[in-house]
Amino acid sequence: MIIPQAYAQTAGTATSAGFAQFMGIAPLLLVFVVFYFLMIRPQQRRMKMLQASVAAVKKGDNVVTSGGIMGKVTKVEDNVVEVEIAPNVRVRVVKATLTDVAGTGTAKPAND
Repeated sequence: MIIPQAYAQTAGTATSAGFAQFMGIAPLLLVFVVFYFLMIRPQQRRMKMLQASVAAVKKGDNVVTSGGIMGKVTKVEDNVVEVEIAPNVRVRVVKATLTDVAGTGTAKPAND
């Protein structure tokens, strides 16, 4: 008599077991969705903007490299940019290493 009662008790919980499994996974899904909208999506947008500005770099733009070198673009090639970092001091920099591109005349020197 005990065994049929045990089957009778588990027969009604088949649908609630699936719901319970979903409720166990729901917090993980919620954390992933929040993480996506707060971290991943804005970072992808910033990367697209940076790639577009690096692709559109032109002579006279002020740039910053990943090494922290700041200068003005004097020559643009396919993958390389020539940057003037001091009067008559020019270095060739790979475009992929540019971390910031500012247009011409966007910032005034601090001592002027």
